[in-house]
Amino acid sequence: MALRDQTAGIRGNLAWGSARHARARAVAIFAAPSTGRVSDPVIGRVQKARAIAGLLTTFALISVYGVDGGWSAVFADGLTKLFLAPLTLILVGPLVIAGFIWYAPPRHRALLRSRLRYPLKAIGWYLGVPALAVGGFLGLGGLLKLMEDVVAVQMLVGLLTLVVGVPYLVWSACFLFFASGPAARYAFNTADVHAALPAVLTTVLVWVLNLVQLGDGLPNGPLPVQIAAFLGGPLSVTAVSYWEVRVLRTRYGVRVRG
Repeated sequence: MALRDQTAGIRGNLAWGSARHARARAVAIFAAPSTGRVSDPVIGRVQKARAIAGLLTTFALISVYGVDGGWSAVFADGLTKLFLAPLTLILVGPLVIAGFIWYAPPRHRALLRSRLRYPLKAIGWYLGVPALAVGGFLGLGGLLKLMEDVVAVQMLVGLLTLVVGVPYLVWSACFLFFASGPAARYAFNTADVHAALPAVLTTVLVWVLNLVQLGDGLPNGPLPVQIAAFLGGPLSVTAVSYWEVRVLRTRYGVRVRG
């Protein structure tokens, strides 16, 4: 019993250490301060206030009018959006960035394009970590199938899976979980391209996600409440983003054109 408890404790410490390392790596890549990002405490407070107000409004609507599937469906929907938001940014972001650079003065376009390496590096990490995990397990599975009659190879693959594959799978899952929020919030470090670009991308992202969510139907409640619930989030995010761009221009001299 003591040996079993000790083994369980070692596994727990390894899992906890892996999660901490994955979180630290995710923060270092997606949420670390950069030279292009403008950190204004007022902007941060307004963004947090809007997020809290939106969360409280959502819970109030659900408490009054209910939701299909109950609170478990709310949790599942939130978890889905956590991973869906970065993937949506990866899909629609290139079009928005291309339009943003085209809108900028011609003399600035080459510089903006040269800075794309920063978000591309972040996207590479976000897609590369799980891709390596999937590719590694597929490769080991293919090797097992190819060498199914060779006992030594099977033992080696089993050892690699246990010592390297499983720990990396745990680490990559933790990394993806901790990276998804900052990746969406900071729009894959696109502030390194232009300080106003994350606000623009956030506005596009919230409207796209809202349209995707429309496939599940409008929230419960009277029609005016449904419309308000559907449009309230995107409109409030758009208003805050517009105000943020204006603050960047008036207080810090950040301009898209000029």
